[in-house]
Amino acid sequence: MFTSRARTWLVTAAVMAGATVGAAGIANAASGGSTATTGSSATSAGTAHAWADPATMTHGPGETLLTGSAAASAKQAALAAVPGATVIRIETDSSGSAYEAHLTKSDGTQVTVKMDSSFTVTATLPGFGGPPPGGPAPSGSAQ
Repeated sequence: MFTSRARTWLVTAAVMAGATVGAAGIANAASGGSTATTGSSATSAGTAHAWADPATMTHGPGETLLTGSAAASAKQAALAAVPGATVIRIETDSSGSAYEAHLTKSDGTQVTVKMDSSFTVTATLPGFGGPPPGGPAPSGSAQ
């Protein structure tokens, strides 16, 4: 059957695999991460929400990704307001402005540039500009 050396190796591998899975679970829980890929989840009390990472979304809830000349105009206005930034996405805004651009500044922080329907910048906010309408802020987001 198994030699003592093979048995030791198998037990060691099993312990290491268990430790790796456990550490990943703890890190995910500590960071507020979620493995849910659809919808939102809630605790048994129904008070906690799981939010997707706004930096990885194609557009925000209730918003539409801009394309064509509208996207080009919004991008130009946003980059003029935050020189040296990189565009994450540009979209319609569901919380009051006509458009918004999500950017990563050269220092690595993220900002949201709000614009009116003429692509005039009306505000530059830290982070992703707050929660979706009617919802609490996702963990770790700037308001």
